[in-house]
Amino acid sequence: MKLLFYLNTIGQGGAERVMVNLANNCACLEDDCVFVTTFPEGWEYSLLSNIKRVNLTKKRIDGFITRNFYLVKELRNVIKREKPDTVVSFMAEPNFRILLATIGMQCRKIISVRNDPDKEYPSIIFKILAKTLYCLADCVVFQTKDAKSWFPKFIQKKSCMIMNQVDDVFFNTSLAENRCNIVTTGRLVPQKNHKMLIEAFAKVSNEIEDNLYIYGEGELRVELELLVERLGLQNRVFLPGATKNVPEILSKAKAFVLSSDYEGMPNALLEAMAMGLPCISTDCPCGGPREILTDIGTEYLVSVGDADEMAAAIKKMCNLDSHRLDEISQNVKKHSQRYKGESVFKEWQQVTGYNNED
Repeated sequence: MKLLFYLNTIGQGGAERVMVNLANNCACLEDDCVFVTTFPEGWEYSLLSNIKRVNLTKKRIDGFITRNFYLVKELRNVIKREKPDTVVSFMAEPNFRILLATIGMQCRKIISVRNDPDKEYPSIIFKILAKTLYCLADCVVFQTKDAKSWFPKFIQKKSCMIMNQVDDVFFNTSLAENRCNIVTTGRLVPQKNHKMLIEAFAKVSNEIEDNLYIYGEGELRVELELLVERLGLQNRVFLPGATKNVPEILSKAKAFVLSSDYEGMPNALLEAMAMGLPCISTDCPCGGPREILTDIGTEYLVSVGDADEMAAAIKKMCNLDSHRLDEISQNVKKHSQRYKGESVFKEWQQVTGYNNED
C-alpha cells in the first residue's frame, strides 16, 4: 500500500507531530510512504529514512490566490507521479489543496480537522470552502464532538473520531520523586495565551514556592519577556525556548498547565497526562480539554482567559500535599491509556484502508 501525507510543515506543532508519528508507524510496516510539505523548516520532526520527502516550494508564498493556485498545481503533479492509494492531510489550507489536487483521481482521500473550526476557518470564504469541499473527502477525521457538530450532516456522515496518539516515551517515563514548578509547552503565539498565564501566576507568586516555566518559541517572545519584567517576575517566570526533551522536563515538574484560548485535542496536555502529571487547563473550544479531563474531574478546568480562575487553580495545585498529588497522578495516568500509540494507530489503519495482506 502506498500512502501520501501532506502538511504545510513538520516543524513545531501538535498536528505536525501526530502526522509524522503516523507516517513513521506506516513506514515501519513497510508501507510505501511519501511525505509532502509545502516548504521546509530549519527544525523539523524526524521522519524515518525509508519515507520519501518532497517539498512543493523552498519558501513561503504570499497572496492567498497566488499561493494556493501554485501549490495545488504542484501537489497534483506530485500525486500523479507518486500514484498513492491513499492521501492524508491535516489543517485547513492543506485539506483544501489536497481535495482540489485529487479531483478525478481514484486515490482514497482522508482529511483531518485539528482545531476549533471557528478559528481554523475564520473567514466566510474559508467557512464555505470547508462546508462544501470536504464532501469530496472519503473520510473526515475529527478529534472532538464539538468540531464534528460544526459541519453539515452530509459531512458528519462520512466522518470518524480519532484521538491523538501519545508517544510511548511519555508512558514509559517515570515522574521524579521530588518535583517542583509549573510547566507548559507550546508555541509563543496568541492562541496559547501565555500572557494570561503569566498574569495569573503573578497573582499568586507570593503564596507559592513553585516557579513557572514556559517552553516554546514564537512571535510573542519579546512581548512576554517584557511582561515578565514589568511584573517583576524575572526570577520566577522563565522562557527557556523550544525543547526536544519534553519527557525529562515534565518528569521533574509538579504540574502541567494549558492556558489556550482554543485547541483541537491538545497533544501537550495528553503527553503530560500520559506521564501521570497533574494538569490544569482552560475549558477551551472546541472541547478537547473538557473531553480529556471530564473522566478525572473538572476541578482544574478553568474558564478561557480568566486569570483569576487560573491563579486560584495554580495556588490550589501547588499547595496540595504529596499524598493528594500522588492520587491525582495515578488517576490521570490510568485514564490516559486510551491515547497509547498502538490502539490509535489501529483506528488510522482502518480509515486509510490498510489491509494486512498488502
